[in-house]
Amino acid sequence: MNISMVKYVIGRILQVESLLLVFPLIVSIFYQEEWKYPFSFLAISVLLLVIGYLLSRKIPVKKQLFAKEGFVIVSLSWILLSFFGGLPFVMNGDIPSLIDAFFETSSGFTTTGSSILTDVEALSHSSLFWRSFTHLVGGMGVLVFALAVLPQIESESVHIMKAEVPGPVFGKLVSKLSSSARILYKIYLTMTAIVVILLLFGGMNLFEALLHAFGAAGTGGFGIKNGSIAPYDSAYIDYVLGTSMILFGVNFNLFYLILIGHIKDVLKSEELRWYIGIIISAVILICVNLFSYYESFGRLVRDVFFTVSSIITTTGFSTADFGQWPLFSQTILLILMFFGASAGSTAGGLKISRVAILWKTAVAEFKRNAHPNRVVAIKYEGKSLSKDIKHGVVNYFVIYMIIFFILLLLISMDVPDFTSAFSAIAATFNNIGPGLGTIGPAESFAHISDFSKILLSFVMIAGRLEIFPILILFNRNTWRKHI
Repeated sequence: MNISMVKYVIGRILQVESLLLVFPLIVSIFYQEEWKYPFSFLAISVLLLVIGYLLSRKIPVKKQLFAKEGFVIVSLSWILLSFFGGLPFVMNGDIPSLIDAFFETSSGFTTTGSSILTDVEALSHSSLFWRSFTHLVGGMGVLVFALAVLPQIESESVHIMKAEVPGPVFGKLVSKLSSSARILYKIYLTMTAIVVILLLFGGMNLFEALLHAFGAAGTGGFGIKNGSIAPYDSAYIDYVLGTSMILFGVNFNLFYLILIGHIKDVLKSEELRWYIGIIISAVILICVNLFSYYESFGRLVRDVFFTVSSIITTTGFSTADFGQWPLFSQTILLILMFFGASAGSTAGGLKISRVAILWKTAVAEFKRNAHPNRVVAIKYEGKSLSKDIKHGVVNYFVIYMIIFFILLLLISMDVPDFTSAFSAIAATFNNIGPGLGTIGPAESFAHISDFSKILLSFVMIAGRLEIFPILILFNRNTWRKHI
């Protein structure tokens, strides 16, 4: 383990968070808030700057990073960013409990959108801004952002990016990782700016438009009103945000292909076809199931489209209390929580690519059993899948399900019913936000115990990083010498 390089990179990451805290500080000054608000962001910013400097003041002689160091750096960074990112809330009193603040900030950076707050509108402008701004930063990846702005950590940083970018297969856009990271962030921020402009046309003020765009871009879903998006009661806003969530759930490599003129390659994307097909199928099935519950067909389609977009992209915005929908519709939404959106997007979940590969593997196995002498090749994106990828996807799914049910067992000690317990794990592990039952879209996580809040905070981070970085961090063999 190259401890000196791990400390150096983490120090640089903490310095990045120090700079990010300047934005809510500016918001606090702009809105002329009480002194405790600008002071809380300034104090933590200075603290992070000092800690970051102490950890990274000496550039390591040995700069090489291997996969193990990459996993450790990513998992430790996300935990520390969430911890320090929650301290301003504690200092200014908006979220007095350190555990609650850690939960809320973990939910922000992991773009989960689960909340312990029962009255969001009571928060200051600066706290609301920082809370949603964590979605924007965490959506594309905190360390991807660091690679974009800190090219000094380019050396062997492929292991960092692999550990943070979701999906079964990692690929660079260009040969240099820092350049790939900058391209991704340029696309990401340009799309976010477009969403802001569209929301301004819908009647939102700049502050509201920015924060909702942050939530849609990061597929996070923190609202700034107690009813999420429902209080706006605007078909235009619903369709703008619904469409935006779907676009941010697309693999960002496809947007790069569009930029360089490879439109045909985008249209050939099998993952994109699966993604759009699942969305359309879910919308149709739920609309049929809810047809008799709505007087207006237009409102029915609007609510269902928005909800499906929000759930499959693991965003968590809501315009309707889907906890009151029939069981059939709730079951479809629960399945979508596990599916998630595309690999290489800002969304959580298993990812459509894994779902497609698992389905094809199952079909191939059925064919082999039906016709033992038949050779069945599994193709995905026009190519035959290697055994490594197939085994990797299946192994990930098995590990995912084992951990899911262990977590379900642990949370069941604190949550009153199975629906609430199951959806609490599904909502946090898949970075969705709201679940069903007592943690549904009209509720919050405020009533659960501190133990469960700590557990679910780490569950959100593990889900965002796709399990392995957190498992490796807490594996005692990771820290032994010569292993």
